[in-house]
Amino acid sequence: MSPTPPARRLRLHLPRRMFAQVLLMQVAIAAGVAVLATGLFLAPLSDQLDDQAMRRALSIAQTTAAQPQIAEDLAETPATAGGPVQREAERIRTATKAEYIVVMDRRGVRWSHPTPSEIGRLVSTDPGQALAGHDVMQIDSGTLGRTARGKVPLRDGDGKIVGAVSVGIAYDSVRARLLHAIPGLFAYAGGALAVGALAAWLISRRVQRQTRDLAFSDISALLAEREAMLHGIREGVVALDRGGRIRLLNDEARRLLGIGDEAVGRSLDEALGEGRTADVLAGRVTGTDLLTVRGQRVLVANRMPTDDGGAVATLRDRTELEQLGRELDSTRGLIDALRAQDHEHANRMHTVLGLLELEMYDDAVEFVGEVVGDHRATAEQVAEKIQDPLLAALLVGKATVAAERGVALSLADRTGLPDRLIDPRGLVTIVGNLVDNALDATAGTSHARVEVELQAEGRTATLRVRDTGPGIPEEQRELIFTEGWSTKQRPAHRERGIGLPLVRRLAERQGGRATVGEAAGGGAEFTVVLPEALAAADLEPALAVPSDPHAHTVAEEESR
Repeated sequence: MSPTPPARRLRLHLPRRMFAQVLLMQVAIAAGVAVLATGLFLAPLSDQLDDQAMRRALSIAQTTAAQPQIAEDLAETPATAGGPVQREAERIRTATKAEYIVVMDRRGVRWSHPTPSEIGRLVSTDPGQALAGHDVMQIDSGTLGRTARGKVPLRDGDGKIVGAVSVGIAYDSVRARLLHAIPGLFAYAGGALAVGALAAWLISRRVQRQTRDLAFSDISALLAEREAMLHGIREGVVALDRGGRIRLLNDEARRLLGIGDEAVGRSLDEALGEGRTADVLAGRVTGTDLLTVRGQRVLVANRMPTDDGGAVATLRDRTELEQLGRELDSTRGLIDALRAQDHEHANRMHTVLGLLELEMYDDAVEFVGEVVGDHRATAEQVAEKIQDPLLAALLVGKATVAAERGVALSLADRTGLPDRLIDPRGLVTIVGNLVDNALDATAGTSHARVEVELQAEGRTATLRVRDTGPGIPEEQRELIFTEGWSTKQRPAHRERGIGLPLVRRLAERQGGRATVGEAAGGGAEFTVVLPEALAAADLEPALAVPSDPHAHTVAEEESR
């Protein structure tokens, strides 16, 4: 025989959709409230009906006892079925629809009763309290069944207690009133439940639209996926509410913006400070792939509004890309310079060869000496005035590039910079940007000239770069330091409008400033003042604070 299969356990499967579960829970809550309210109403209703029946019985008893004729007839006539006490009690009972009216003497003998055979007999319940002068209300059982009773003392004209009056209201009538009230109460409860179910359905439909008909498990999975995605992607994500306050930051956004969890709930201006980065994220600057600089990082931001009035902004780090662009530009410049030098070298070699073939040996020696001497003189002049090796090498290289582009690059007579720079890489970035801008502005013009002046006074270094180009209009002299602003055509491999903002940022980081004005002979003159650029004169250069290797990862960007 095959084994008996185990009995399946009955399981209640709740609906998966969120709106269906919300509807089911709300209907259950509404039904529970309706049942509870009905029960709470019915519980005291029975007691209230009992109390009303007892008070009515007591009121009838008091009215009957107030009849002076009943007390007189009780004293003067015998207890008989046709006596005046029985007739008066029955008249009142009929008029009030009471179950019974019993008039008794002080011994408890009945003088009236709905059943005439009971007249002359002792009452079935103790009348002691009523005969003692107290009014009594109670639910009790007697010869006529369970009744709501009221008992009062019966007094004669002198106020003396001569008996008592007991009135009963049939308890079935009280129960009938209770049962009669229940259908109406259930009708009200059903109406309230129907209204509650309709409201629950409307709320559930709204929840369904707002949650896009998702199940609770789907929402939980989406939240888990969102957390994993936000903290796993290599782009910064900043979510804003409709008031422009930060409500979410992922790990990359914290790193790129240099802020922490304390920024959540604050406005962008409070968290980031006033500037282009806050303007771009807040939507005050519109467009796609907007460029901004945060600290030493070049960021590209995009902003997308959301349906609730907020927005989500994404940030990409372009610092390394800008560095590669700088290196590419430098490589291209070097290649162009080498190509020109190769061409010039070939011409010079041909000249030397011709002089040798013509046996003009002295002239050949003199020609080679002049060529070598020009390059040596330029290098010696720079090294004499600029004692920092990195900066001197930069200027020698820029002089070669300038010569190939037809621009005369020279050092001012007052130039003098000792080898005490605290941050030589920072100054190299500043000088490289400004010289490149000057070469771009003057290349191709007649009598093109760029002059670099570097002076040291105490610990302050002052840099001036002058050119003979077209200059910068006065209304644009602050605008050129704005991130992303440039008059030059954008190259394919990087963005414009980075170099000059970085120059100002590097200067301000050292407590200095960067400005632009008009040169004495026309053109532009950039001035950078760095108050703490040099170590104290009594310190060795090796004791100078080393530069941050990560502080200048962005290339010199041509921006004007």
